[in-house]
Amino acid sequence: MTTAVCVDVGSTYTKAALIDLDGAELVRRAEVPTTSSTDVLEGLDAAVTAVGGGDELYVCSSAGGGLRLAVIGYERLVTAEAGHRVGLSAGAQVVHVAAGPMTGPDLTRLRAARPDVLLLAGGTDGGDAETLLHNARRLSAARIRIPVVLAGNSAVREDALTLLRGRGVPVTAAANVLPRIGVLDPLPARAAIRDVFLRHVIGGKRLSRGTRFTRLVRAATPDAVLAGVETLADATGYGILVVDVGGATTDVYSALVPDAEAETGPRRDVAGTLWRSRTVEGDLGVAVGADGTRAAAVAEKLPAPDGDRELASAAAVVAMRRHARGRPGLRDVRLVIGSGGVLRHGGGERVLQAVLSDVGGGWAPPEQARAVVDQQYVLAAAGLLAADHPGVAARLLGNSIRY
Repeated sequence: MTTAVCVDVGSTYTKAALIDLDGAELVRRAEVPTTSSTDVLEGLDAAVTAVGGGDELYVCSSAGGGLRLAVIGYERLVTAEAGHRVGLSAGAQVVHVAAGPMTGPDLTRLRAARPDVLLLAGGTDGGDAETLLHNARRLSAARIRIPVVLAGNSAVREDALTLLRGRGVPVTAAANVLPRIGVLDPLPARAAIRDVFLRHVIGGKRLSRGTRFTRLVRAATPDAVLAGVETLADATGYGILVVDVGGATTDVYSALVPDAEAETGPRRDVAGTLWRSRTVEGDLGVAVGADGTRAAAVAEKLPAPDGDRELASAAAVVAMRRHARGRPGLRDVRLVIGSGGVLRHGGGERVLQAVLSDVGGGWAPPEQARAVVDQQYVLAAAGLLAADHPGVAARLLGNSIRY
């Protein structure tokens, strides 16, 4: 039997899964506290030992707060919004969004947000060039040391790169996130953000002595989960929604069947439609985020929740409303998956039914969706395996989630 250990190093717990690569089956799981106060490798190694080790090792991480991203674009509702969507799909927590020519106070606000990475967009290809160049000059003059992913107007990409590199700003170029109005191209920028996260951010958080942890980590955890969701969508042909309710945040992932009218017709979104995406709600959770969940529920005219299950239901419903508004294709979703410890430990199906029966949130819930809980926590593991073992990843999801 050939095996792989897939490890998710979280801020609180480090979770390991031993996968039989021949049978695409989960063999064993283990969970240990994350040892971020000393060296995260201690908890990682303990989790790997607890599942018995394996022939291959795959690691994702959200320890130390995960990936904090700032986005700067040309217009708030167009390139800045496009960059925001791409950042979320890359597994980032978007902590700052700005649009237009940067000023001194803008730089102050950017620094105050403490991003790990800056996504600099602006202008469609051949469109506005001055804003992107102005912002590149501002950042270079400020000698900003935040790693920059440059993904704006390709006509002035080399000029912007020259400005930034000339002052020692660490910068990686990618294709424009919005090459034409209504056309969103997320994959190059998403890959660049992932690369910068692995090269600059993991080591910079000082979670571990030496370089071994940096070499092991392949993705931010939300990026790995989205890769798992994409793998499942490709394998089934279904539209899929995933609601992950945590103690501090609630994430929603979607992999939808593209709608031609939404891409080219009168309902086209000028910032482009991201058919595979993630949103993160930093004010919704069942532990440290409980107060935020109660406030959000009242604001959405839902009953004030009390207790973990009610908090989980409220967080899931509110997060889904926010994710769904203005997003086409959700009515045709065939599979809704719940994740997070509070859902796995009982009552998860009822939480998902609260989402599917929500008719007051300004969106149309799926009409024929099946609700299941990722009891074995395999979405992240499948996402980690997807690049090297795509067939195994797809079969693992089918064997474990049993859709």
